[in-house]
Amino acid sequence: MSEQVHSRRETDLPARLQEGSRAPAQAPATVQGERRGCPFHELREKLRRVGLRPTRQRVSLGWLLFAKGDRHVSAEMLYEEATRARVPVSLATVYNTLHQFTQAGLLRELAVDGSKTYFDTNLSDHHHFFVEGEDKMMDIPGPSITVGDLPTPPEGMEIARVDVVVRLRRKD
Repeated sequence: MSEQVHSRRETDLPARLQEGSRAPAQAPATVQGERRGCPFHELREKLRRVGLRPTRQRVSLGWLLFAKGDRHVSAEMLYEEATRARVPVSLATVYNTLHQFTQAGLLRELAVDGSKTYFDTNLSDHHHFFVEGEDKMMDIPGPSITVGDLPTPPEGMEIARVDVVVRLRRKD
């Protein structure tokens, strides 16, 4: 079996990322010159499908975000991960990229209060617990919350989504 040759840029980043976000052990298969199964290739295609140019920074941040499955991150958390992975981005670039991903429908934005915003990679309809003092956001499992009696929206408006954040704190 012959080995695929990858650019250093594509193979170098996953090796430096945290546990749980490693690249596949096997090289991606090639079908008529096009790589299949490569996380970077798939991420680039995903970005193109939503109208975003797959720049090196978007692809690197996207890998950090999506390679670990469903999760909640703040811009500061993602910036710290990028710094540890030696991805050369500024905090402003992380903020901008998260907002671009949100506007493109790749992330959900969750405002906890005026100063704290999380981004959720799980796009399904679900609600959240927020642990005060720990700044931890968690999904509420299953359909355990029913939201009823919503107000009638003003003329010309419709309800786009309802986000419920249940705040928790540790018992003394």
